[in-house]
Amino acid sequence: MISRRTLLGLIAMAGSAGLPTLGAFASDGESGESASDAAATKPVKKPAVPVKLGKAQAFSRDALVAKAKALAEADYVPPRKIPQPWIDMSYDEYKGIQFNPESGLWADSEMPYIMEFFAPGLYFPSAITIDVVEGDTSRPVLFSKEVFRYGHLVPDLPVDDTLGYAGFRVRTTINDPVRKDEFVVFQGASYFRAVGKGQYYGLSARGLAIDTGEAKGEEFPDFRSFWIEGVEPGAKSFTVHALLDSPSVSGLYSFEITAGLTTEMDVKAVLFPRVDLNHVGIGAETSMFLFDETNRHRFDDFRPAVHDSDGLLIENGAGETLWRQLANPLTLQVSSFVDDNPRGFGLLQRPRDFGDFADLEAHYHKRPGLWVTPGEGWGKGSVTLVEIPADREIYDNIVAYWRPREPLKAGSTHHFTYRLNWCEEPPTNQKLPKVLNTRMGNRFVGGRLVTIDFSDAPILPKKLEDITLHVSSNRGKVSEGILQRNPRTGGVRLAFTFYPEELTSIELRAQLLVDGKMASEVWLYRWTA
Repeated sequence: MISRRTLLGLIAMAGSAGLPTLGAFASDGESGESASDAAATKPVKKPAVPVKLGKAQAFSRDALVAKAKALAEADYVPPRKIPQPWIDMSYDEYKGIQFNPESGLWADSEMPYIMEFFAPGLYFPSAITIDVVEGDTSRPVLFSKEVFRYGHLVPDLPVDDTLGYAGFRVRTTINDPVRKDEFVVFQGASYFRAVGKGQYYGLSARGLAIDTGEAKGEEFPDFRSFWIEGVEPGAKSFTVHALLDSPSVSGLYSFEITAGLTTEMDVKAVLFPRVDLNHVGIGAETSMFLFDETNRHRFDDFRPAVHDSDGLLIENGAGETLWRQLANPLTLQVSSFVDDNPRGFGLLQRPRDFGDFADLEAHYHKRPGLWVTPGEGWGKGSVTLVEIPADREIYDNIVAYWRPREPLKAGSTHHFTYRLNWCEEPPTNQKLPKVLNTRMGNRFVGGRLVTIDFSDAPILPKKLEDITLHVSSNRGKVSEGILQRNPRTGGVRLAFTFYPEELTSIELRAQLLVDGKMASEVWLYRWTA
């Protein structure tokens, strides 16, 4: 079974190696390639060879659903491996294979989108299939080595019928009325990512998470085949159908994608479990949190913070708005927020000033958040947060998803609908003051001091004494809170001290109240020694 660390390398590859871009893009993690390295991997330019399509065949979404169901009723068959020389390439060799932008599908047409493709190899030992839908027929995108440019380090690579592309990206006029910039990528397992206007790639989404954080290991389903529908002149949206398969489940996902200030994806998924799925994650997203002002002392770094997301926001079915500040623990941590028909959840990036990160290359202040709005019938379960120890920013160590309370039984059929918003701010109607920042440090007189900055909002009275503070912990002592105006933010700062003493973990909670009613998000944090 594939390891999480291998998959994390795979995701980083999807966001960095061999992906030149004109607009909203940043590689994941550390940068600083030397001039000699760049020269060695720089592809040699050559005349463009356009991507070609194969013969037409009948298409319907119902037929794709039936195909997924038939897969689940048969034994799982692993995907075929491509020739070994492609898999044995080094990172630098693989990085030297870059798609020729002039070869992109629809590059020489009036279509609003251009589609480009990734080479197989290294972290991508099997190829996917991609079809383009035209009415009630679809045509396969044919693989060709000629649509890529090759650096001097790239070895001579054989071609056979196992070869195909490893994934694809789409460009459109998201940032400029003329220039088409990359805004969505599907590559590796069931991972995909997107950005809104002016954003840089950060966190990723997943079609399905299975056994995340379990001792027995995690299963990573694959999107094995794609069908691209609705790309025509003047179209504002298009649809990606993705066939999912793994030893435990098969299914079909349909993504209606609309680029914009916030890029939206309306998702329809149907799942056919081969076995009972006791721990499954719907609307899964994965991100990176290394450090901020809560654990800055652990990292010798010139930057004040390094993360793609700094908190998990939840609007639960009871009407509460929860902000769970992220942590980078020394041991695996799993938190479950039990709920019934949640209104929404997502990993967000709230610091938005350059000075919050001081990174001229990674642009962490421009990373998107990802908000999940569930459709009908999600029922009972829990928003689950998994925090994995990490010592470098190249590792995505944060996972969040919805875990249904009841297992998905083998032989059954399950439908899920939801919307994904790749955004700076989530599309919620909540007017409560939000958590802007959390800072933490030792006090010389004992205990640890916490400061929480809340944004300003009309609900907060001018007199601070009219605001009631709620500060608590599941064990140990906490002080009474102190509230002050923050002239920098215009909002208020809550400060309190907690006393760990011999404890190894503490669940902390804080909130502002006015007349006994919610007057802020509920701030949550799990402190670990």
